[in-house]
Amino acid sequence: MSESGRAASRTAVLVCQGRAAADGRAAARRFADPVAVRLLRPEERTVVEQVRAGTPPEGLRARTGYESVRACAEIAVPRTVAIDEALGARPNGQLVVLGAGLDTRAWRLAELAETDVWEVDHPASQQDKRARLAAADVRPAARAVRFTPVDFAVDDLATALDAAGHDPAAPTTWLWEGVVPYLTRDQVRTTLAALAARTAPGSSLVLNYQSPSAKASAGRLLTRLLGNSVTAGEPWRSLWTPERMAALLAEHGLHVTSDHDLLTLARALDTTARSRSSLRTGRVAVAEHR
Repeated sequence: MSESGRAASRTAVLVCQGRAAADGRAAARRFADPVAVRLLRPEERTVVEQVRAGTPPEGLRARTGYESVRACAEIAVPRTVAIDEALGARPNGQLVVLGAGLDTRAWRLAELAETDVWEVDHPASQQDKRARLAAADVRPAARAVRFTPVDFAVDDLATALDAAGHDPAAPTTWLWEGVVPYLTRDQVRTTLAALAARTAPGSSLVLNYQSPSAKASAGRLLTRLLGNSVTAGEPWRSLWTPERMAALLAEHGLHVTSDHDLLTLARALDTTARSRSSLRTGRVAVAEHR
């Protein structure tokens, strides 16, 4: 628990566990995240080792946690590859990661050697991450990493970025991964408006969001009811069709150049696709500001 009284995101830990479980085991030469496991605490690594070994534990609660990490590993591979490659194709000197969680790109992507990275996240999650980084003793691959605490529900993004030295007149690559479903539609719109106001020509937005699916939503609810505490208290609040997301981005001067579901991306990588509902509804879009 942080000084603010709010716990750090458990979903961020789950996503990190998924990347750690998949590291070196899927999409050879295109997916790797050796930093992820180093950010996990010993008790969080146990289920990662079980998934990597393919040895599910006994007991409903433990098995549910195992399946959550296994499914997250399937999702993490195509999502991470699509985002990493989009970032590599857009070498701006500024990268802002919105809702950074336990993202490791600033510590593992050599392409960021000439890039300043702003990690924007809730103060509680950021405090937790900085403690994990200190314990792991990992050095940034990026030119600089600037931690920027923001509660998207109440804080002003522009004010926080100004204080952290972000230059709104220079091209910026914005990364918004794994956050949109947990925000209300109004919070998404407010964040996009603040982002657009600081987006110079030549900037890009790499966006991960969730499209509507009754099956996927029901499965997520069932998992929570069965006692998986990882994502309890972090429900989905907004889902978007590709058409509605493209229209929303266009309102803010951002024009979608690609938008793919994770199942299509996974098949292109020839990776496991057991969690088809989650893969089909998860999406990665790239939008440009010309």
